[in-house]
Amino acid sequence: MKKIAIALTLLASLVGTANATGDAQAGKTKALACAACHGSDGNALISIYPNLAGQHADYIVKQLKDFKSGARKDPTMAAMVMALSEQDMQDIAAYFQSQQMKEGTTPENVVAVAKNLYLGGDMERKIAACIACHGPRGNGNGLAKFPKISSQSPAYIIAQLKKFRAGERANDPSGMMVDTAKKLTDAEIEALANYLVGLH
Repeated sequence: MKKIAIALTLLASLVGTANATGDAQAGKTKALACAACHGSDGNALISIYPNLAGQHADYIVKQLKDFKSGARKDPTMAAMVMALSEQDMQDIAAYFQSQQMKEGTTPENVVAVAKNLYLGGDMERKIAACIACHGPRGNGNGLAKFPKISSQSPAYIIAQLKKFRAGERANDPSGMMVDTAKKLTDAEIEALANYLVGLH
């Protein structure tokens, strides 16, 4: 409950904050180096990489800055962002936000477990509902820098939840994802990851 309150407070404090602006057309050219992993339109070619198409620009910029500062650890991405300026990041983010993420479908066998966790969490284990930050359709919130997670690759979601759980990734607001992921089992992580594919 405390994590949900923090999330709502953060969201309220951000309402009315102006988004930094990027030029999507300039970003298209600057994003050419991203295509090998994330696809030319932001739909990743390999399932272990995130789809960036339709992702909130503010969230993309935050992640790029975190890779550059070392707040989020990834040797490949650290090298990719090293030479990017603030404007480069804004332009690339604007380009990917302007693209359409390819939608997927949710396998029926994961719905029973994942839907309950996504919509209601687990009060006994103090697991916050995913819907609190990511919304009913997994679209997140750009102002609060909560990512769009619907139609994302299950392999990528599984990897990130396990990194949060292990403390290998900790660039989330107020440690919300670390706190949530450390209470999830492997089976729950897999179910959630597959559930999100069709949540749109």
